[in-house]
Amino acid sequence: MADYVTVGPARTWYEQQGDGDPLVLLHGGMVDSRWFEPNVGPLAERFRVYTPDLRGHGRTADVEGPITFQAMADDMIVFLEQAVGRPADVLGHSVGAFVWLLVALQRPELVNRMVLISGGFSKDGEAVPDAPWDVDLLEQFLGPSYAEVSPDGAAHFRVVAEKIGEMSRREPYLPVAELAKVPHRTLLMLADDDIVTLAHLVEMYDAMPNAELAVVPGTSHFLTQEKPDLVNRLVLGFLTEDPVPTVAPLRRAPAAG
Repeated sequence: MADYVTVGPARTWYEQQGDGDPLVLLHGGMVDSRWFEPNVGPLAERFRVYTPDLRGHGRTADVEGPITFQAMADDMIVFLEQAVGRPADVLGHSVGAFVWLLVALQRPELVNRMVLISGGFSKDGEAVPDAPWDVDLLEQFLGPSYAEVSPDGAAHFRVVAEKIGEMSRREPYLPVAELAKVPHRTLLMLADDDIVTLAHLVEMYDAMPNAELAVVPGTSHFLTQEKPDLVNRLVLGFLTEDPVPTVAPLRRAPAAG
């Protein structure tokens, strides 16, 4: 079932599938909710899965002004309040991962557990920090898919690409100390050849008090498509099973009384 939620100037398109507790999947920049096609089916066997399109992406029209992480977080806060109507598990990839991190910090009561895939907390974690933002190449690679569904038309791809490029020159950024304020049980997932460095994700893991870490071997930033069965098993295991009592805990060792 597809529908819209009006969020300030944005009118967010979303689809929902399955029954059970709510799970909201949030895609990365310059793609849309179709990114999760290899993942939705298995997840919807256990959850009511919501797949919104961020502003300016997919079936959600662009709005005037810049696209920022904070604007997208504001959209998702209202989405959780209006479309879901209760605390939800959330999964985000790339841009979507940082959006959920902001939501968890600003409205923690709306989030149960988080799965953050291929997303860091600052630009310091970029594997190729000097990579050019080539709008022509992006249009060649991603423009046809955008044109299939965008209410703004094919020519607007370059406008959105420029907005995301401008955002990416400055963001994301959070001081590492802010991560200690995230109480939610969180699965951090990364490809072993990702656009976020492993060292950065380990720093994130060390800073978050209730985080777990998974590195998917033999994959890139497209890990949800490259090894969907493995990614789906990791996500479902995290969301449907209680943490196991580990035999030799160090990080999770009980504090001395």
